[in-house]
Amino acid sequence: MPFSADDVASMTAEVQQWLDQVVIGLNLCPFAAEPRQQRQIRFVISRAADTAALLLELQQELTRLADTAPEALETTLLILPQGWEDFEIYNELLGFTDLLLQQFGWEGEFQIASFHPQYCFADVEAEDASNLTNRSPYPLLHLLRESSIEAAFAHYPHPERIPERNIEQMRNLSAAQRQQLFPSLL
Repeated sequence: MPFSADDVASMTAEVQQWLDQVVIGLNLCPFAAEPRQQRQIRFVISRAADTAALLLELQQELTRLADTAPEALETTLLILPQGWEDFEIYNELLGFTDLLLQQFGWEGEFQIASFHPQYCFADVEAEDASNLTNRSPYPLLHLLRESSIEAAFAHYPHPERIPERNIEQMRNLSAAQRQQLFPSLL
């Protein structure tokens, strides 16, 4: 399904707002603010509605990252507005993304973080606030450079504590705060 320019602008703005208010605003990822300020984040609306087409788009975006200096393009958010609304189907896709990284020799160079409006950690109830750490307005694939992650971790005390800190922070949000930060999800 083709998207109008207004659709693309609206979806991109919604993801940017989530990034600014939730990811950066709550400091869920202490490394996201700088590339956002430096305009080194690429926001791409996927037009793929099936696995094969999406993997082709993902390959193209990873190739772009590989061919572009981090100073010009640090990371990409691939926004998946159609065909991936069901979390189980989206979750199955992640296995294919790992295979793609292997197939093109990108393991150790890139990693893909996953976000979804229905994100649910294994063995956690869907309503548990911990899931909000990985919930986004649309299904997303966040393409990250391993070297950038390693460099950021080298200067951040106890990076292994970030997930548990984020979960605690989400659980401490009031219902009103959750509604304000995640209006399309709650």
